[in-house]
Amino acid sequence: MPIAVDIDVMLARRKMSVGELADRVGITPANLAVLKNGRAKAVRFATLAALCEVLECQPGDLLRWEAETPQAIDVPVQEDGVLDAP
Repeated sequence: MPIAVDIDVMLARRKMSVGELADRVGITPANLAVLKNGRAKAVRFATLAALCEVLECQPGDLLRWEAETPQAIDVPVQEDGVLDAP
C-alpha cells in the first residue's frame, strides 16, 4: 500500500506500549495492530485525531506516502545497446 503508517516510531519516542495507546485512543489492540502493520484499508479521521492527540503529534508524523515499485517494462534495445526510439 502506498501509505505507510509509522505508529511504531511515535510509540518508541513516547515510550508507550501498543496496549496503552489502544486504551487511550479507544480502539482494540487488534485494530491498532492492523493499522500499524499496514493492513488497514482506511482510517477514520476521528481515530487519526485521537492518535495525534494521545501521541502529541501531527498526522504527517504518523502517515507517509511511498511510491509503489514500478513494474518492469520491456524496452527494445539495439545490438549496440542504444534504446530504439518509439
